[in-house]
Amino acid sequence: MFLCGKFKFDLSRPLVMGIVNVTPDSFSDGGCHISTWDAIAHAVKLIEDGADILDIGGESTRPGAATVSEQEELDRVLYVIEGLRGISVPISIDTYKPGVMRTALAAGASMVNDINALQAEGALAVVAGSDAAVCLMHKQGKPQTMQQRPEYLNVTDEVENFLRERMVAAEIAGIARERIVIDPGFGFGKTLGHNLDLLRGLEAFLTLGAPVLAGLSRKSMLGAITGREVGDRMAASVAAALLAVQRGASIVRVHDVRETTDALKIWNALNEE
Repeated sequence: MFLCGKFKFDLSRPLVMGIVNVTPDSFSDGGCHISTWDAIAHAVKLIEDGADILDIGGESTRPGAATVSEQEELDRVLYVIEGLRGISVPISIDTYKPGVMRTALAAGASMVNDINALQAEGALAVVAGSDAAVCLMHKQGKPQTMQQRPEYLNVTDEVENFLRERMVAAEIAGIARERIVIDPGFGFGKTLGHNLDLLRGLEAFLTLGAPVLAGLSRKSMLGAITGREVGDRMAASVAAALLAVQRGASIVRVHDVRETTDALKIWNALNEE
């Protein structure tokens, strides 16, 4: 059972998390939904397309992205969250800033998706003091420099150990295991080889006892493999999501919700008893 605020998921089928970037500089769709109304309309469309969760972000964390202030991030996302209050799926706030987490949860978000795995001062307390779910993600370095020289002795073991430590910290802080999701952080301080190793070994993370989220949609690793530009990676993204689910992922974070949902319907039909 996965608890996400007032929402409960039995995870009998994989969930699709739809991406709503309210940013001018995200690597794939930066500037496409920068206004509040465009972002809300896009979010509603993603629900119609089959999204189980919406992930709303106001700061790009692509390699080389510039940071933004807490207030600027809130200015981008807060009215979107408030405008979606009462929708049929949970809203996740994609942020590493405790102040943004706190305000977004008060406005109606039911989940925190944190690339920093609640390591910022006060972040654990914000989530522990709510009924929100949290996604703990691994990254090596900071978005500004993380892709310059990522190095690991064994990427799967090191990522697994990090996520185990962050799960323990979250549970000690009072966040129930049923509220925790883990994400190996494809593309966050990893080479193509590291990303492929993580995808091949994704089942290893199931031993941690939390649902695994895979975020592969439109990422540069897919471009490196296919030679396609970012706007032409839908087929590769759907294939990657399906492969992640086959290796144990319970949630896939995607841009192309309708196409991913259709592919997973086929996968579900084949696996139904």
